[in-house]
Amino acid sequence: MIITDIEPQKNKNRVNIYLDDEFAFGLDREISYKYRLYIGQEIEKKFIEKILKTDERNKVINSALGYLSYRQRSQQEVFQKLRSKDYSHEDIEFAINYCIERNYINDIEFARSFIHDKSKLNKYGSVRIKYDLIKKGVDKSIIDQVLQADFEEEYSTALEVAEKKLASYRSDDKNSQYRKLGGFLQRRGYPYDVVSKVLRELL
Repeated sequence: MIITDIEPQKNKNRVNIYLDDEFAFGLDREISYKYRLYIGQEIEKKFIEKILKTDERNKVINSALGYLSYRQRSQQEVFQKLRSKDYSHEDIEFAINYCIERNYINDIEFARSFIHDKSKLNKYGSVRIKYDLIKKGVDKSIIDQVLQADFEEEYSTALEVAEKKLASYRSDDKNSQYRKLGGFLQRRGYPYDVVSKVLRELL
């Protein structure tokens, strides 16, 4: 088979390849450069399959990079997103390894960033943060490595959150305040000993 034309698509990043004067397949322009395709070149079926495999993997990588461009993601989040697009398991693994090798996916850094945001901005406790990280597929060993909650700091944050919340319970009796505030702090993800200490302090 001979390449008889290489025609640009409307998408400037892709081209159409014609073999023996008939359209054969579309291809990323960079892939055509990588394999040095040119008009008049004779190519075999195995070579075409190799090119198309590279092009497909390139699509999966670009999809992963697009998903990662909005914010950091865990490896599991990226995997699930790519699976939803019906890419093959093999190509997804290739794309994820590509991203890991270039530090675009880093579950340790993801966990650190997640913990910082949830503890400082959302005022969540360590129990809630750990649960959320597990849901996002972060390995428990990584969570334990990164989530080294300082009891005094966590207590201070819980106390600050509880003081603000307590104002909405002022019309309730002490027992109701105790129950409601305790439930609120637990839902926020603070451990039992922190919750108990806060309740003793305030009530």
